Order: sequence, then C-alpha cells, then structure tokens
Amino acid sequence: MVATPRLPDFAWGVATSAYQIEGATAEDGRGPSVWDTFSATPGKIRDGHTAETACDHYRRFPEDIALMRDLGIDVYRFSTAWPRVQPGGAGPANEAGLDFYERLVDGLLEAGITPIATLYHWDLPQPLEDSGGWIDRDTAHRFAEYAAITAERLGDRLRHWITLNEPFEHMALGYALGQHAPGHTYLLDSLPAAHHQMLGHGLATLALRAAGASHVMLTNSYTPAIPFSGNETDIAAARDYDALHRGLFTDPVLLGRYPDFSGFGLDSAALPFVKDGDLDTIAQPLDGLGVNYYNPTRIAAPAPETPLPFDIAEFDHVPTTDFGWPVIPSGMTQTLVELTEDYGDALPPLWVTENGCSYDIAPDAEGRIDDRVRIDYLSAHVKAVDDAIEQGADVRGYLVWSLLDNFEWAEGYHQRFGLVHVDFETQARTPKASFDWYADLIAQRREGDDAGAPGDTAGDQH
Repeated sequence: MVATPRLPDFAWGVATSAYQIEGATAEDGRGPSVWDTFSATPGKIRDGHTAETACDHYRRFPEDIALMRDLGIDVYRFSTAWPRVQPGGAGPANEAGLDFYERLVDGLLEAGITPIATLYHWDLPQPLEDSGGWIDRDTAHRFAEYAAITAERLGDRLRHWITLNEPFEHMALGYALGQHAPGHTYLLDSLPAAHHQMLGHGLATLALRAAGASHVMLTNSYTPAIPFSGNETDIAAARDYDALHRGLFTDPVLLGRYPDFSGFGLDSAALPFVKDGDLDTIAQPLDGLGVNYYNPTRIAAPAPETPLPFDIAEFDHVPTTDFGWPVIPSGMTQTLVELTEDYGDALPPLWVTENGCSYDIAPDAEGRIDDRVRIDYLSAHVKAVDDAIEQGADVRGYLVWSLLDNFEWAEGYHQRFGLVHVDFETQARTPKASFDWYADLIAQRREGDDAGAPGDTAGDQH
C-alpha cells in the first residue's frame, strides 16, 4: 500500500463527481439512483441524454489518472457513488463497487496524488427515494451507515473526506423546484430535505471519525447575495436569500443554530423537523469548509405573486459563460472574505473545492482546443483567491471544476467544463490549452516563482 502524500501548505487540484463521469450505471452490482430514474423520464434531460456511459471513467480511470499526473496536481476530489457501494441504500456493501474505489485510490496514491472523497454528490439510491428520500429522517441514518462502510474499506489510505456536496442545490433544484432529481416541487416544504442532509452530515462525520478519518469537510456552494438596488426592500430580500442559501447550510454546522427565517414566516427556533440533539450532532468540528464558487446572485424584492421573499434578477452588462452564468471574479474574493469575517473563530480553513466555467470550443483542424476564454476565467479567479488571502482568508486549496467534460445534469452533454475535451462518441480525451496553462501555473507556484502565491500564506496542512 502506498502512503498518502503529505500536502503542501496550499494544494492545487481538480474535481469530478461519480454520476457525471463514471458511466457503467448498471454494471457490477450498482443499483439505480434517483438520477437514473430522472434521466429516464422523458423531457427531464436536454435532448434525452443519459449518463449510462458518460466519460466511461469506470473503465478508463487509469487513463484519467495519467492525465492528472501530467497536470501535476496535488489533490483529486472525486465522489463515491452511494448506489455503487450500497445498491439498496441500506444493508450489505457491494464488494465490486468498493473494489473499484480501492483501485482508484491506489492508482492516485501511486501517481503521487492525494485523493479527496466526497460521499454524496446527489446520486441517492432509488430505494431510499421510494421511502421518502431526504424528506425522510431515516435517510440521514442510512447515510451514516454508508459513510462507515466506505471508510472501513478505504480509510487506511484515504485521509481526506467530504460528506456532502452542495446541499442547497440538491434541496432547491431537486426538492423545491423540480429541475433536478428527484424532481419534486415542494417549495418551502423542501426544508426537511435541508435539515436531514445536515443531520446526515453530522452523523457521517461521527462515523468517519470513528473510522480514523483525520480530515473531514463539508462542501457548500456560496454566492454573494447582491441587492438589486439600495432600497430597503431589495436589501431585505438579499438578506433572506442569504439566509436560505448560505445560512441554512453553514450556521448550524459552525454556530449550532439556524439563521433568522422570519422573512419566510418561520420561527428558526421551532422548526418542527428539528429534534432535540440534532443541532449538537450537526455541529461536529470540521477540518475544513469547502467553497464552490461560480458567480454572485442579484436579488430583488419579490413581485406580489412570488411565493418566496425574493426574486432573482439579471446583472447588467456582465459577460457570461455558455451556461449564462455571470463572470464576476470579485465575488470569489467577497465570498471568502465574508465567510472569514462573519464566522470568525468558528470557521475552519477554507478550500475552494470547485471553480470553473462552461465554454464549448471545438478542436481546430489540427485537433487543438484553444480555450483562451477559460484560461482568462480561471486566471482571474485564482487572482481573486490571492486577494482574499491577502485580506485574511485562510484558504488551503483551489480545485478546478472539472478535469473532464462530462454529463452536466439536466443539461446533458451540452455544457463543457473540462480542462480535457471528451469526444462522447469515441471517448477520446484531448487536453485543452487551459490544461497546459493550469499545469504551468501549478509548476510556477510550486517553485515559488510568484511571490504572492497562496502557498506562501495559507499555513500548515495536516
């Protein structure tokens, strides 16, 4: 067994998720997930795309590890697929699934890359959804059982764990608005799905600690809530949005309480789905907080017919990615600095666990992919991380989303975030110009050529 490499003070890496790259959705004992069911429902995924093959990473992971080795990264963040490890969401493990992740982790370590495993990136086993999904409190306990099974097999070599990825998006898009799996439209009645994810995070953290995990994180998406104007109604709307997006998934973990939900007509101290002891379980000490940043969100006071106390508005005269997301790198600095200032001593070290952009740039006649616009995006956001560190944020790592073009949820294969182009018909991988740029950046920062490198100020990493 190869030992886990010691990380530098500041770690560079890339991120992926199981459902978006693995494929092999019905092989070697893997059970169905909510995304398999959702993708098979007509009209849910653009052009009827599915992730049955995706990037075929299940078979091609050695090729992908070789790409990561060429990139020169310190860390690789991936996710384990709950239905591959525990097909029914409860009961015994699927040994073939655990064997796959064991081979993946061993291959990463042999390449000198530290693996960071995310236990949940939205692919809930369908049998658990049939019993209520995250609306059902029991799912939190099943998640802790799955965490224990996975850590028992991999924990002797895999030291870095993330419990959940972006629980806000999973609640909002999957349970409130129906745009993602499992496709419910519960609006505010989706709040139990938020709490039970948080409870699952706390229970899973305890299970990971019991298995000897030395580094446990939670990854949230963060977006500064920018008031549409200086009017008090817009400012209040932005405050309510921030409570829902940031506070709901950060305050209970770091402060042991939920934020003020009075703008939603709710009493934060008397939420009916919060039981005695839940907040103590959720507020387990963490070794890091993962920050996924893509853009700020502009918030306006709601129109009369709007069921929520805010509306989402467009930014004026701002460039956008192919996804239509505004490109505002200063929002990264704002996010990291505001977390630092607002949570103070309760905040563990920060990791940028996702940052990237979708641009569909085809290979030219020579097969080259000159995605200069992605290079400009990433360069500006790395500079934004530097700026945050200079302003006191304790940031320990930066991970690009994503290594590979992949299955982008409801958009299917129409959004390309990868540093590596994937031809989904042949599965051929072609590194883009941004791949070479990132490799050069990592090499330069590692050598200390840039006096302002984050690694100079980020502190020790264990």
